Amino acid sequence: MHSESNTPLLHYSITPSCVSPCMVPEFTRIDYKAATTGLDDFGISPASWTFEPWIVISLLLGAIIYLRGWRQLHRRLPRRFALWRLIAFQSGVLTLFLALASPLHEFAERLLQFHMIQHLLLMMVVPPLLLLGAPILPLLRGLPRPVLQHGLRYVFASASLQRLGRFLTHPLVCLLAFTVSNVAWHLPALYELALRSEFWHDVQHICFLSTALLFWWPVVQPWPSRLRWPRWTTIPYLLFADIQNTALSAFLIFSERVLYPTYAAVPRLWGISVLDDQAAAGAIMWVPGSVIFLVPVAVLSIRLLDASRTRSPTANDVKYKVVKVE
Repeated sequence: MHSESNTPLLHYSITPSCVSPCMVPEFTRIDYKAATTGLDDFGISPASWTFEPWIVISLLLGAIIYLRGWRQLHRRLPRRFALWRLIAFQSGVLTLFLALASPLHEFAERLLQFHMIQHLLLMMVVPPLLLLGAPILPLLRGLPRPVLQHGLRYVFASASLQRLGRFLTHPLVCLLAFTVSNVAWHLPALYELALRSEFWHDVQHICFLSTALLFWWPVVQPWPSRLRWPRWTTIPYLLFADIQNTALSAFLIFSERVLYPTYAAVPRLWGISVLDDQAAAGAIMWVPGSVIFLVPVAVLSIRLLDASRTRSPTANDVKYKVVKVE
């Protein structure tokens, strides 16, 4: 049995009924030696990795196929497929592997805050990195030629499939799918289902990753896809996503009851109470999540303002010349 005398890894000062800055976790000095003591008693350790064959094989194949296609395209279009795109895509693959196979996965079974970090990687970090790699053409060019000529050629030529692709990448559909998936899977009933069943846990992760890829599609707009809405609409698009993320975070932080009973039934790591763990998970969703949403908002705002200032003198000059000629 785990000794209660172990020094907590994180100490929180949180009062559920207090709506003030005290709701933010207070991190104290970490005693790493004490924090890692007794982890083996819980069946986990910092060295525990889960190498699921289907995950490892899928990620390796994706990374190799992309690299093969990127090399071909880089020779022809070095500016369009620069080195940074390769780094972005492979970083996304590596981050996905770490989220699913590293000790983070094992710690997520014991603490909700680690589970939230895992979900943050799946929804906020991996998808933008993969899409920044402009993966469509490299993945297609990286496939063996017979596969393209005799298989995927007819699939992508299908008019119904093209209509489905246009529908799924519409900004409203992307935002709705991301929001519904995020909110639904954090409802106690569905979240508990995922915690109790390995199958539904995998389904949850697939939903998070797939809907996040859809969500970030209009934001990153990977080449050669085209904009469906004016670029300025991406700002309210991201702000709405941040609002639902903040509301969901508040649901976790300010709740005075345990939302996910499974975490109350497992042995507590480092003496962290269930409610403190739940509040910390909400804070992790709130702060890093909002930063990831708001950084693109700031970048887009600056670019749009600069573009409008650049166009204004040119437009006035053109009008003047037209009038002068007439």
